[in-house]
Amino acid sequence: MANTRTTTGKPRTAARAASRPATTRPVAAPEEDFEDDLDVSSAEAQEAEAVNKYVTATLCGADGAEGEVRIIPPGAWRQSWQRLLGNGQVDAFAGIVLHPEDYDLYLELDPTNEQFGEMVGSAAERAGESLGKSSGPDPSSRRTRRR
Repeated sequence: MANTRTTTGKPRTAARAASRPATTRPVAAPEEDFEDDLDVSSAEAQEAEAVNKYVTATLCGADGAEGEVRIIPPGAWRQSWQRLLGNGQVDAFAGIVLHPEDYDLYLELDPTNEQFGEMVGSAAERAGESLGKSSGPDPSSRRTRRR
């Protein structure tokens, strides 16, 4: 099949590109500290994030056992960490997001996926974040189609 793309307008030439002023974009320095713009209602959550970047959450396990673990707030998780979770590598993911001293407790409790999810939800609440799905845009108030 022949190329159906046609060019309209000015041709793209080196002279045309050279006639345009060069634009530079400022390069933002990467942030090293986790900082969240959400309005946190709990002073405890703010202090926990400011001091050590971890929030505490209750993790339930087998036979009704439970314990407090420190976890990095979900808003600070790297995409590569979330890919581990998405690929079912929950233990590797927990080894990254849980405080190193709390990982053994996680292994001892041996939580179900539901219990692990509840712990993550609790950590998000304490960090002042929402893990719920976006409600999406509001439906249009226009009742008829425009022509």
